[in-house]
Amino acid sequence: MDTKKTCLYDKHVEMGALMSPFAGFDMPIQYTNIVDEHQAVRNACGVFDVSHMGEVLVTGPDAERYINHIFTNDVKDIPNGKILYGMMCYENGGVVDDLLVYKMGENNFFIVINAANIDKDVAWMNQQIQGFNVSLMHLSDDYGQLAVQGPESEKVMETVLNLACKELVFYTCKTLGVNGETIIVSRTGYTGEDGFEIYGSHDFIREAWDKLVAAGVKPCGLGCRDTLRFEVGLPLYGDELSADISPIMAGLGFFVKLDKEEFIGKEALIKQKTEGVDYKLVGIELADKAIPRHGYAVLKDGEQVGEVTTGYHAISVDKSVCMALVKTEYAKLDTELEIQIRKKTFPGKVVKKKFYEKHYKK
Repeated sequence: MDTKKTCLYDKHVEMGALMSPFAGFDMPIQYTNIVDEHQAVRNACGVFDVSHMGEVLVTGPDAERYINHIFTNDVKDIPNGKILYGMMCYENGGVVDDLLVYKMGENNFFIVINAANIDKDVAWMNQQIQGFNVSLMHLSDDYGQLAVQGPESEKVMETVLNLACKELVFYTCKTLGVNGETIIVSRTGYTGEDGFEIYGSHDFIREAWDKLVAAGVKPCGLGCRDTLRFEVGLPLYGDELSADISPIMAGLGFFVKLDKEEFIGKEALIKQKTEGVDYKLVGIELADKAIPRHGYAVLKDGEQVGEVTTGYHAISVDKSVCMALVKTEYAKLDTELEIQIRKKTFPGKVVKKKFYEKHYKK
């Protein structure tokens, strides 16, 4: 199957980015190197092409009720401009996808989904529509998206792009009219730093990218997007959440509103919450510099009790750490475990999944 290209593909190639297939798209992994780009976001400002993400607009008299039916978080009566994070679940509590829901107006919701899941998610959303007076517009091909991230991102947005955004607090959005089109700007990101995401036409996104790069904002690839989100304990669908890893197992119960009237998967998730789960997602810190990778076995006294979901030598804290799904009896903080890396095992202990503190503007 041909890989798709984002509206910025030619610019990445021109800049000599290392390109690689990701979620069906040809995406930049790095421009200079992952450490450089990672540090730029932690200390100054970086820009990511995230145009591979999917967008769906849900409108109609039953839009709020419909979103609450398919979404674990609760959109009832939230103010316009508010954004919520949560999941769409199967009846058994497994995750279809994790997503952001933007409330644009009354019964008007803009949903952002993971690139790898676009077709599956849209099909799933359409399957759940029966009995609801709503319309679903699949807009993934219409929008480009940039993530401007880092402690200097507000200044960059205001001065380089001339997008007024300083009044936005974390997890809110607004629309701006620019050159005859409507841009969506949100104070969100996937890095643990203050930052913004911009949704607009392909032309607008290309122009914004050029302005940012010309102003010295560091172009960043998906390599450091992963190291940044991992350090602050943010999940990646397919690693820390999946059809087999529920929000309760992943420690994301905060985003599952079990007191809501109903939503798909509610009964299964109540059961998991009350009766417990067999496996839980934990952080593990290794005593050594060895790097744990996705799929490596987690052992207790030589017996496998789990596996690594994401692992790195974390750049901001200079430690070898990972997130891993382990049997619940081994999930307590300070539990000693080992990780098998090729033919050797390395000792580690269970720690909090947040290896580095987030810096959001609340």
